[in-house]
Amino acid sequence: MRADRVFAYGAALGLLGDLLLGDPRRGHPVAAFGRAAGGVERVLWRDHRGWGALHAVVCAGSAVALGTAASRLVRSSPAASVALTGVATWAVVGGTSLAREARAIGRALQAGDVEGARARLPHLCGRDPQALDADGIARAVVESVAENTSDAVVGALVWGAVGGVPGLLGFRAVNTLDAMVGHRSPKYLRYGWASARLDDLAGWPGARLTAVLAAVAGPDPRGAVRAWRADADRHPSPNAGPVEASFAGALGVRLGGTLSYGGRVERRPVLNASAGRAVRVTDVERAVRLSRRVGLLALGVCVAGRLLTRGRMS
Repeated sequence: MRADRVFAYGAALGLLGDLLLGDPRRGHPVAAFGRAAGGVERVLWRDHRGWGALHAVVCAGSAVALGTAASRLVRSSPAASVALTGVATWAVVGGTSLAREARAIGRALQAGDVEGARARLPHLCGRDPQALDADGIARAVVESVAENTSDAVVGALVWGAVGGVPGLLGFRAVNTLDAMVGHRSPKYLRYGWASARLDDLAGWPGARLTAVLAAVAGPDPRGAVRAWRADADRHPSPNAGPVEASFAGALGVRLGGTLSYGGRVERRPVLNASAGRAVRVTDVERAVRLSRRVGLLALGVCVAGRLLTRGRMS
């Protein structure tokens, strides 16, 4: 079986598995990678960019090497190749868990349980929840749904289309390393620099595709494009900017502004400020539905792109 068809069948199988099963409660492969990366960090950590770069190469390179070895092991069997791609896709995408956590917070807010929503928010993002009211929590959820649609679904599918199983595992490894050491804390300012820049590079195509598909699938395509063009470059993240701006315009809301991470206050530009309204609790469900549509469209685009590319090369 051709590699493009292996990816098409396997990616569809993996996304279906995520939809039906979500993430495993215990023994998640990404969590196992995180523990291994933490062990490497304990050996290599120095307050130096070079050692951080070595950490990124060792951890991400190991994930790619594992994917390459597994793919070669099963390449003589089409069924096993499809199954491996399906399992890898299921392991690295997280659309169902993203939707589940966002909806749980949304239900708590709709029930007036702000404290319960605050308690659940750290499962979704790294914001400091105690200073947030109900609308502030809802805004944080919508922003996290937008950004993680790119990180947890679309970006993985893009790299799966490009590199098969090694691409899937490599992208998730890079994204996980950024979450672990890529933030600008005193400990990781230098050590995590390479992981953060590598994540920016790996996330670039998926973020742009996510922004395009949010405009296509959202209730206000023109608003999405307008907000993306006007505000994406104002966001401090080169990849979160297009995604959050497009979601803001598509949903007709304002995102960004003042937020707090780990006691550190950031004042970010407001996205879609001229045309959007403040986020409401009901926008959480709207954002989740948009995320779902974007993920399904991304599967179609990535499969079509892989098939077309293979056809031109034949």
